[in-house]
Amino acid sequence: MTEARLHETRAYPAPAAFAAQANVGPGIYDEASADPVAFWERAAERLVWTDPWHTAHTWEPPVAGSDGVLSVPAARWFDGGRLNVAYNCVDRHVDEGRGDKVALFFEGEPGDREAVTYADLQRRVSQAANGLLSLGIQPGDRVVVYLPVLVETVVIALACARIGAVHSLVFGGFSAEAVRFRLEDTGAKLLVTTDGQNRRGKPVEVKSAADEAARGLPDLEHVLVVRRTGQDVPWTDGRDVWWHDVVDTASDVHEPEPFDAEHPLFIIYTSGTTGKPKGLVHTSGGYLTQASWAHWAHFDAKPDDVHWCTADLAWVTAHTYEIYGPLSNGLTQVIYEGTPDTPHRERHLEIIERYGVTVYYTAPTLIRTFMTWFGDALPTGHDLSTIRLLGTVGEAINPEAWVWFRSRFGRDETPVIDTWWQSETGAAMIVPLPGVTTLKPGSATVALPGIDVAVVDEQGGPVRPGTSGTLVVRRPWPGMARTVWGDPERYRDSYWAPYAGTGEFGAYYVAGDGATIDDDGCIWILGRLDDVVNVSGHRLSTIEIESSLVAHPAVGEAGVTGVADPVTGQAVAAFVVDGSAGSADHADLRQQVAHDIGPIAKPRHIVRVPELPKTRSGKILRRLLAQLWQGDTLGDTTSLQNPWAIDGVREAVRRAREKETT
Repeated sequence: MTEARLHETRAYPAPAAFAAQANVGPGIYDEASADPVAFWERAAERLVWTDPWHTAHTWEPPVAGSDGVLSVPAARWFDGGRLNVAYNCVDRHVDEGRGDKVALFFEGEPGDREAVTYADLQRRVSQAANGLLSLGIQPGDRVVVYLPVLVETVVIALACARIGAVHSLVFGGFSAEAVRFRLEDTGAKLLVTTDGQNRRGKPVEVKSAADEAARGLPDLEHVLVVRRTGQDVPWTDGRDVWWHDVVDTASDVHEPEPFDAEHPLFIIYTSGTTGKPKGLVHTSGGYLTQASWAHWAHFDAKPDDVHWCTADLAWVTAHTYEIYGPLSNGLTQVIYEGTPDTPHRERHLEIIERYGVTVYYTAPTLIRTFMTWFGDALPTGHDLSTIRLLGTVGEAINPEAWVWFRSRFGRDETPVIDTWWQSETGAAMIVPLPGVTTLKPGSATVALPGIDVAVVDEQGGPVRPGTSGTLVVRRPWPGMARTVWGDPERYRDSYWAPYAGTGEFGAYYVAGDGATIDDDGCIWILGRLDDVVNVSGHRLSTIEIESSLVAHPAVGEAGVTGVADPVTGQAVAAFVVDGSAGSADHADLRQQVAHDIGPIAKPRHIVRVPELPKTRSGKILRRLLAQLWQGDTLGDTTSLQNPWAIDGVREAVRRAREKETT
């Protein structure tokens, strides 16, 4: 959404019928702004606490010492309070008489199905907790989970929370190298994986990749393996154990232990511009407070909802809106193992109809894919009338896709809740409240109550409407990541240092996105400020991909950037300079990146160039590479040390585009 189009989209006021039954009303904004800490205390009271907190919130901003070095910021929420996250997501509902309610409808890609009630979930989580304890896992130990979307994935995450272990879920499509980095970085004692996964209609063996990731790690004691596909897999006696031997045979009675509100709950990794993924640490009390309240408020969660968040369980979207948010609110959910087009393109429509999905939360990438598949009308024969609310996540949605989604899936009447947030924020930060907020296609609208978001200039002052700036959060919030695992200085430098000394709280959190604000106060996200490619909502570091490409003997230099793509939002474009070993085959380069990082990071476009445009300090101007590929007007080139490189890249792009066309 360009600035010039901010006022061209139609506004959609909240329907009166929806507003009349909504969980929150318009007064919530004034209530929250009058005393944000007291507001979040009331939100925390929705949870069950074993011990009450004595201090609701403390904050230490980054402050320069006598040596000029900034201190590391520190936030605490609900200090002194103790709770068990798993109890709040499972046992609580059983204790309150809702044990027979379905918690999870699981659908496997091959068509196998399972309904898991809250009582069933309590038994299975208790068994998994006892199984973890039998493997020597204690509070604070890290457990890396390398599984697809399975009931066991939810169970093991909750079991970790139950015993105070810290889980780190990894996308099942990531490479062994990506898994190994997370095992090493966390010092994990346990890796949970599977024999294989169902991918696009066939079983794919996974255990070998897990073995490669685990090989020779001194802290890793066991690999716990779920039998999913029944394939024969390599086995290391003494280290490897089957889920059915350790978990399914364990006692289903376990008493959850309360933990401090600031006890770590999980570590989630996100890429940054340095190439090394950052392990963001989220804690128990603050995170669950915001995850639970936000889900209840902006999804207008009702007891009879059937909620479907389509994200992979390893992404933060699923942590908050597929595990902890919906389960803390006692909802029924759908989780689906497979891809949207297996065995055919109507699979999601079938699932919505089969389970009576009422809230459908998915990515703009998938919506645009549906547009290309189905055109002006969805295939007949599928009843989607149960849908009462739609949601989008992962990237800014273009207005055309927003309107199409509301019209085709929502009968031109349901709210579309466009959510902006990050792994770092823990839960939605900019999001409309259905029944309250006037919706604008392409805008996530306004900040969640209790959240202070602004678009500012370089000095930290608010920009004028229609003027672009940097998106920041001006006060701490409960769901915020507390640090980067093992690297608190990186946490400070990445998120707080740019605006240290600014504002009432001594620093602004820098989201890394550019944005603008319109005359009504609605925020429009304009894209990343740093060198990160956002492919289908997956943030990929350009430098990490460049490092992989340069590791190939035939590549001397590489510059990677994100370019516009009609389906995935952005695609990876790699500009490579031949090395001494000659020219590499494009397929080999893509395979190299898939091996080092994962298939999601493979370059869509590869352009062989004589040299890369660089600044006088030697930095590759990735912005220019994207503009040259897209045919945009070039920005400032005065800082180039080799301005002649532009003509070489332009000619290489022309040849590459011709080759792709033919």
